[in-house]
Amino acid sequence: MTPSAVLFDCDGVVVDSEGATFALLAEDIAAYGLHFDLAEMERLFLGGTIYGLGMALRQLSDRVPEDWADRFYAKLYPHLAAGTPLIAGIEAVLDALDAAGVPYAIGSNGSGAKMQITLGQHPAVLARFRGHVYSGQDLGTPKPAPDLYLHAARALGVDPSRAVVIEDSPNGAMAARAAGMRCMGYAPHGNAALAEVGAEIFNDMRQLPALLGL
Repeated sequence: MTPSAVLFDCDGVVVDSEGATFALLAEDIAAYGLHFDLAEMERLFLGGTIYGLGMALRQLSDRVPEDWADRFYAKLYPHLAAGTPLIAGIEAVLDALDAAGVPYAIGSNGSGAKMQITLGQHPAVLARFRGHVYSGQDLGTPKPAPDLYLHAARALGVDPSRAVVIEDSPNGAMAARAAGMRCMGYAPHGNAALAEVGAEIFNDMRQLPALLGL
């Protein structure tokens, strides 16, 4: 059944920012004696907020400063500004949604400032969302709470049960489930944790239009 609206996470779904972020994170936290490989960082930290990550890191090491999140943002923003590509195939998905007359929005745990740096590098794509770009961090309603996706559905004027969420993190999938929304889990390398919380896994963005019945 074709959805009435599609709600996208941003990082790792619309923009390919996760790899660069985790590479910088690994380098940064090594200074505090914390060493994780990529799979461990994705399992522990994917889909959260930077401020939530700072609290988690301080539980792991008392060497992590109270203002770690602000310090990390000061490094992260210029790092991402140096070049953040789009996820391959996402523009074709938006083309299919436009052709079908299905509205769409972004609901991200990242800050609005971060999305301006990453998605803002692609102004033509950003413009296609027609201002429907929402930050759970800025709204004070980060995932896994459902509020962010419920807010986006209301803004588009659709019943939450008729919206589909596109996510790459368990936190996001749990938010979709709590909002009563179907969740498609984008996992190009597989993600068992994402499947365990009810996401329907797909591994190539080019598959999405057909999966949505477009």
